[in-house]
Amino acid sequence: MNNDNGSNNRKPHISGLIFYAVLVVALCLLFVNLFGRDTSKEKVEYVYNYIESEEYDVSDVTVRGNSVILKYKQDGKELTKTLDVPYESVDELIEFLRLSQKTGKIENYTYEEPFDWEILLNIIIIVAVIGSVIVFIIFTRQSGDKGVFSFGQSRAKLAAPNQIKVKFKDVAGCAEEKEELQEMVDFLKNPGKYQKLGAKIPKGVILSGPPGTGKTLLAKAVAGEAGVPFFHMSGSDFVEMFVGVGASRVRSLFSDAKKAAPAVIFIDEIDAVGRRRGSGLGGGHDEREQTLNQILVEMDGFDTNTNVIVMAATNRADVLDPALLRPGRFDRRVHVSEPDLYEREAILKIHAEGKPLNKDVDLMEIARATVGFTGADLSNLLNEAALLAARRNKKEITPLELTDATYRVMMGPEKNSKKPTEKTRRLTAYHEAGHAIILRAISTTDKVDRVTIIPVGQAGGFTSHKPIEDTEFRTKGMLLEDIKVSLGGRAAEEIFLDDISTGAGSDLQHCNRIATAMIKRFGLSDKFKNMVFGNDSDEVFIGGSYGQVQPYSDVTAAEIDEEIKSIIDSCYDDAKAILHDKAAIVEGLAQRLLEVNKVDGPEFEEIYTSNGDLTAIHAREAEMKEKYSNPSSDEENKGDDAPPAPTPDPLPAT
Repeated sequence: MNNDNGSNNRKPHISGLIFYAVLVVALCLLFVNLFGRDTSKEKVEYVYNYIESEEYDVSDVTVRGNSVILKYKQDGKELTKTLDVPYESVDELIEFLRLSQKTGKIENYTYEEPFDWEILLNIIIIVAVIGSVIVFIIFTRQSGDKGVFSFGQSRAKLAAPNQIKVKFKDVAGCAEEKEELQEMVDFLKNPGKYQKLGAKIPKGVILSGPPGTGKTLLAKAVAGEAGVPFFHMSGSDFVEMFVGVGASRVRSLFSDAKKAAPAVIFIDEIDAVGRRRGSGLGGGHDEREQTLNQILVEMDGFDTNTNVIVMAATNRADVLDPALLRPGRFDRRVHVSEPDLYEREAILKIHAEGKPLNKDVDLMEIARATVGFTGADLSNLLNEAALLAARRNKKEITPLELTDATYRVMMGPEKNSKKPTEKTRRLTAYHEAGHAIILRAISTTDKVDRVTIIPVGQAGGFTSHKPIEDTEFRTKGMLLEDIKVSLGGRAAEEIFLDDISTGAGSDLQHCNRIATAMIKRFGLSDKFKNMVFGNDSDEVFIGGSYGQVQPYSDVTAAEIDEEIKSIIDSCYDDAKAILHDKAAIVEGLAQRLLEVNKVDGPEFEEIYTSNGDLTAIHAREAEMKEKYSNPSSDEENKGDDAPPAPTPDPLPAT
């Protein structure tokens, strides 16, 4: 669909550039012909000097238009000289020649008045320029070209019904959202069914939700299911530096949609023009507000027989103008949330089509490890996994590529080229071991998935965990567990290294955010039970909170600070107690990390259950090394059952 539109729009664009280039060249030629000639009288003086000079014996002069041909003798030789003089000096020159002939300075002169081709050329150029402009205006109007002559026209991308291939079956999950929008599809197909009952279908639908959750895809699916034209335009396409252009484009868009009715108008990122008017310091933006006002007027102008539905998407519904959301305009709001476990699995299945997956790949496990991922994130994850498999010269996408791609999307690529010192590696190993052991010891909702001391992004390493099941809420105990896990790294440094580092900076910020939210937002503190302080909505407009006062006293603020400190200190003491009790496991995990840099979930579980004893792991490694590194004369060792020789990974696993 996008390729067709691009090819159709490219031809008018190229023709417009050619037209402007030809127009500029024609105007330059015209300018040169009219004003590019030398109008000084110096060349006339040359003619006078030749005739009056005794050095040149001028016998005959011929004037053709503004060209002067002099025949003279010099040093006994007969010579000819041709000079051009300005048109306005020709009459003066003829009078001078007549007097020169009369006085005997020249024998004869001839004046021939040729046809002035330059004047005709200038007339032709002027007519051609005017004609080209007229033809180009007619052409742009007929072809719908969005050039300078249609500056205020709609820039919406129109997709015909046969170009829209997206249906509801192509949108995984979103069951309730699709059910809500199915009514719109039915109205576009059978408007008379609703009009007979006096029912008014909502004129506008706002699709709100985090980025990448499929809002645009749902809008396309509505048009695809109904089989109607789809007008797609971004909110930023309305706003220009010229006042009134945005409002003009709104009028043009709605006019085109009404002509093509039944149709769907989709405005993506509507918050670009639909922000609350007069908010924050300095008021609003005149052009943006005029555009918003025109949208409101156009939607009010819809009658019950206008089979046009306006859909809009935003991830900042809190900043939209209230007039935009009132009944009669965008009166239906559909929230598209992040997919849950089973929806993520369904999305992965859709994006996995056409990709060769190994038989060991379990998409449900990938879905469990990708809590908080949107549909766009999951699509990117599978694409990264395919790229990793291609770079590693594999014919299938294995679980390793999917796991590495998951961490690559979440954390970024590993920096294997970075060589930290042994002291830094040891500190990181104990720090990450502290996080992992605390999580395994107390968490009832998550399990350790990977522990690594390979630098990733700005971190020296990380401990990844995945939930056992999706949860839509957090209990007080779960929040306290989060704080203890975050403090595990700092506690391990203090216990096992007898020193602390700046590596726990982000962990401490996370702890303070959780403890503050527990007291001020959720009322989970023992001292301030069922009390909240302030509101949980951030002011998005500069100066929007100007003049607001703190809704509690300074004494209460001090007590809140004490309560935050009490929660964090208590969790820190608990974390140290757990690490003292699990000291052997911490030592074993840290030693293993220093050996191999990365420990995945199954191996971590083995280390934990063996109380940090690495004997079995080392024995298994020695056995595998002995089996596959020593050459054998047996042909069966060279058969298909023998694994291939290990090759270096061209791309560091993430």
